[in-house]
Amino acid sequence: MKKLIVACGSGVATSQTVASKLSRLLKERGCSCTVEAVDMKSLDRYLAGPDVAGYVYITRPLKDYKVPIVLLGQHLDGYPCIYQDDY
Repeated sequence: MKKLIVACGSGVATSQTVASKLSRLLKERGCSCTVEAVDMKSLDRYLAGPDVAGYVYITRPLKDYKVPIVLLGQHLDGYPCIYQDDY
C-alpha cells in the first residue's frame, strides 16, 4: 500500500493532527493509502522508502525531496492544497 508522509518539527502535535484528518478524508473518498506522521529529523529515512507516494508538509523543508509534495494550510477542510509540486 502506498504511504503519505506528514512532517512537522516534533512529529507529535501538528503532523499527528493533519495525518489523522487526511487519513479520514482519503478513506471517505475511497483512497487506499497509509498516512504516517513523523518529525523533520526523520524525514530522510521515511522518504527513502519504496512505497512513499508523497510528502505532505506544513512548513517548507530546506532540502529538495524527489517525491510529490503538497503544502497544507491550517484548515485542512477549508484549504486542502495551497501548493503542489509533482516529480
